[in-house]
Amino acid sequence: MKQSTAERIEFLRREIDRHDRLYYVEARPVIGDRDYDLLYGELAELEKLHPEFHDPASPTQRVSGEPVAAFAQVVHDPPMQSLDKTHTKAELADFAAMVGRELPGEHPSFCVEPKVDGVSISLRYEKRRLVCAATRGNGSVGDDVTGNVRTVKSVPLVLDGSAPETLEVRGEIYMTREGFVRLNEREEDAGREPFANPRNAAAGSLKQLDPKEAAARPLDIVVYNSGGAGCDGFSSHGEMIAKFREWGFPVPPWSRRCGSPEEIFAAVDELEGLRHSFRFEIDGAVVKVDERRFHQLLGATAHGPRWARAYKYAPERAETVVEGITVQVGRTGVLTPVAELHPVELAGSVISRATLHNADQIARQDIRIGDSVWIVKAGDVIPAVESVIVEKRRGNERKFEMPAFCPVCGGPARRGEGEAAVRCVNPACPAQLQRRVEHFASRNALDIRSLGGTVIEELVSRRLISDPLDLFSVRTVDLYALEVSGHRFGKNALTVSRSLEKAKALPLHRWLFALGIANVGVSVAKDIADAHERMSDLADSPVLKEVLANDERKGRERRILAIKVEAAKATLAFFAGEYGRRFMARMAQLGIDPVSEKRPAAAAQGPLAGAGCVITGTLSRPRGEYAKMIELAGGVMQSAVSSRTRYLIAGANVGAAKTEKARKLGTEVIDEARLLELLG
Repeated sequence: MKQSTAERIEFLRREIDRHDRLYYVEARPVIGDRDYDLLYGELAELEKLHPEFHDPASPTQRVSGEPVAAFAQVVHDPPMQSLDKTHTKAELADFAAMVGRELPGEHPSFCVEPKVDGVSISLRYEKRRLVCAATRGNGSVGDDVTGNVRTVKSVPLVLDGSAPETLEVRGEIYMTREGFVRLNEREEDAGREPFANPRNAAAGSLKQLDPKEAAARPLDIVVYNSGGAGCDGFSSHGEMIAKFREWGFPVPPWSRRCGSPEEIFAAVDELEGLRHSFRFEIDGAVVKVDERRFHQLLGATAHGPRWARAYKYAPERAETVVEGITVQVGRTGVLTPVAELHPVELAGSVISRATLHNADQIARQDIRIGDSVWIVKAGDVIPAVESVIVEKRRGNERKFEMPAFCPVCGGPARRGEGEAAVRCVNPACPAQLQRRVEHFASRNALDIRSLGGTVIEELVSRRLISDPLDLFSVRTVDLYALEVSGHRFGKNALTVSRSLEKAKALPLHRWLFALGIANVGVSVAKDIADAHERMSDLADSPVLKEVLANDERKGRERRILAIKVEAAKATLAFFAGEYGRRFMARMAQLGIDPVSEKRPAAAAQGPLAGAGCVITGTLSRPRGEYAKMIELAGGVMQSAVSSRTRYLIAGANVGAAKTEKARKLGTEVIDEARLLELLG
């Protein structure tokens, strides 16, 4: 029997909700991004044509709210309390002893979980639909941020039918490590103040007045506690968490059940060793009495529950000296001050430099050349100056001032109105050109082999190139004669020439990423390329214009084939601008018009459909060749092992730490022969 429109819409909603759960909660996707986007696009189109079937709980409605002037207040019942903190194992032992004294004759067990460094949130469901999301606030009253939380894809809008009709759960909204790095790069490129750490970034995202702005932030959630309704029938915390997962909530990816202080100590030590392997930052462990019947007996203080403690890890930081402050020039002209540090080891790597972001940051922290400072890794990734050790100042430290002129080209450097960044305004600045060419030639772009930073610097200084496309006009003989680091470039010139020739035939998404357009990363470039036939179609793209039109109409359709509004706007602006027009004219002269390499529909049913894959070590074939085979088989290539990785393909010369991390996360480690078996 033919399916009605209403039935098709309901099917698509259920199917998208199912795939969201498989991806965000269970970390085992069964379809690729593009197939997901086809389902999403069909649903959005049907809802647009049939507004009578509008449902605020539809997956397309995650970004449907209008901007608000202020946040309404939500009363928490029961209050959202904080946890009392411990910093030593002796204090943990005291906590366990206190629990034993309060429960004479009982033998309570404990549950140890990661302490996620994010923003506490409460989610309330009525008739199994999300009706309210609120921050902790002062514990008794918080802000209603439902519109923003609805944009977080890992937050279920409608619960599984086995869940209670009325339910309140509590957890933590966080920003992923990778997302934090990308967000700060965008903020600095736009001349805005970068975020200090992922927690601040997450908090700022939840306080956006426009849900569309919140939707552009890489937020996620983990649910780890009950709220005021729907959670009375569980005998243990572990049982409750398992049921939360069954109902569709992301829950802590790691936990240990312990019966003694010694087992608790072992668990918190094990967790500390894994602290850099999670998608979120953790600043400690949470130790809870597992049996929920004891929670009421133990009660709570005015500050927090007596049945739980937070065990804070010592911050990973190192002391060093700021030996100098230099200024780097990025490809958008932003001048970034960088602290040149006396080398020091921190979190497994030697740190000798740390970005200081901008003049405001330096003034705020009062960082001076010669200062002793504490160094940390923001988001466990980016080296950063945490604070100055003022008591170690000797009086000969020197204040730093941002230059009025570009340190590379000598052109004027100006600070735009409302911007934190100072920019070189000379479009011919060699440093900007060098960074643009480095990006243009990078592995994920045109992959021009043997064309490293020092070679590009030499080409720019000799004025052999003044634009990335000039690479295609440089004579091989001129490349051959280059002197790089005291050595003749020689036969490497042939490698560059061959790579440039191959680049002419690379697919559209590689060229689009190579342009360095704001908000167009590797995956976004693929999304845009999939919606077009060739690069010449982008200058007046009806698809990109439709994305903007949908946004302006405040329509229910947020995306077309996953293309975000910001990316569509930036892409159209690039090709409409003077440089974009000159670029396309030059491409026409070179006879280059890249064509889209659309992913075959068969990939959705391939042997690796939806499987996250990471390649490491030395293989018998180039990694790029295997990556293409994996994607054609429906797999999803990833740069690092995470909880969403199904296979780590390990070649020769792989360190034990990497494979051990994969095993702890439940990732299957396979060799090249097994991969070929899977590929068939």
